[in-house]
Amino acid sequence: MLNITRESGNISINSEVFTYLAGEAATSCFGVKGMVACAKEGGPWQLLKKETMSKGVIVRYDDENDSISLELHIGVDHGVNLAAVSSSIIKEVRYKLETATGVPVKSVDVFIDTIIK
Repeated sequence: MLNITRESGNISINSEVFTYLAGEAATSCFGVKGMVACAKEGGPWQLLKKETMSKGVIVRYDDENDSISLELHIGVDHGVNLAAVSSSIIKEVRYKLETATGVPVKSVDVFIDTIIK
């Protein structure tokens, strides 16, 4: 949970809010099939359903700067430009989270874990 102190009071934002917003923003980008997670260590990557896509997002808090860093694990369509998709995801996720929460996003790391035909 991220706690932010403002002049008007305190704000507490649960990590699930960030994971949901990041997953929604990432999966709205062209070429993204969805968020993925590994079922077992070393096992195959699985495409996550909308209800569980937060498992493909890791949020880290930076208490010094009241900012967050995100790690996104995604599956993409076969044949898309991976650099273009990644850049689009980074911009979209940063914009959506900062607009919705007012919390600065320090970094967005995109891991393309699988290509889905």
